[in-house]
Amino acid sequence: MNKLASPRSQLILSMLIFGSIGVVRRYIPFPSSVVALARAVIGLCFLLLTRAIRHEPISRAAVKANLPKLLLLGVMLAVNWIFLFEAYNHTSVAAATMCYYMAPVFVILLSPVIFGEKITLRKGICSAIALFGMVLVSDVLSSGLHGVRGLVYGLIAAGFYAAIVIVNRTLKDISAGDRTIMQFAVSAVALLPYVLITEDVGSLRFTPFILLMLLVAGVVHTGYAYVLYFGSIAYVPAQTAALLSYIDPVVAVLLSLTLLHESMSVGALVGAVLVIGAMIASEIEPKKKA
Repeated sequence: MNKLASPRSQLILSMLIFGSIGVVRRYIPFPSSVVALARAVIGLCFLLLTRAIRHEPISRAAVKANLPKLLLLGVMLAVNWIFLFEAYNHTSVAAATMCYYMAPVFVILLSPVIFGEKITLRKGICSAIALFGMVLVSDVLSSGLHGVRGLVYGLIAAGFYAAIVIVNRTLKDISAGDRTIMQFAVSAVALLPYVLITEDVGSLRFTPFILLMLLVAGVVHTGYAYVLYFGSIAYVPAQTAALLSYIDPVVAVLLSLTLLHESMSVGALVGAVLVIGAMIASEIEPKKKA
């Protein structure tokens, strides 16, 4: 992680990188579990190499103190990646990403149970608007259930994403690098037997371009981006972090339309604006009167 950059700029950069992962996935013709495994292994190797070069050992005490949660996070991260990549396979990058960013809605709706917090009228209205926007993004009103599998996969990934964010905030006295390395390592260990059992690994054909895309996904979109994210999220106010996280879906939608030339109906575009706008509005706290 670049310590010369501010936490806010690091968080922005991580969101810009995350927003382009759907494009990279489009150019990797492998099953989602294989891509997730490659992402975990390459990202892990990248982080271990950089730590070795810097002579920065992993804190065994910190890992041991947080081990149960780290194991849970690693497994959830593996499942999260599989469902997100499957969403990209069954619907557009824009629609899959918008489903994925329903995670804040899940957190709001579950906050009374998880945190004992009350849902304010404003957050309730914003959540309802975001859910309606999600219906528009899915185009289910005009096209029926066509492509609904990708939307369901995206929403499942969103559920795991919300859980990962919540559990990560409960980790104590562990560096961003250590928590990231452990989550990648657990993800790789969890994914390896699953891939060997469910996929015909011997039939995979690796071309130089596919290897390049896998390296980009593993090094840039995984190792580097996650260190930026976990290393900055603790130093940026929660409201600011929530607002900046919406750089990701905006970038994904723009790349989907311009680079991949994926089509979106006017209704879907309106829905995307509603989802992003409603969630931003839900995070902006009104100024209190003096």
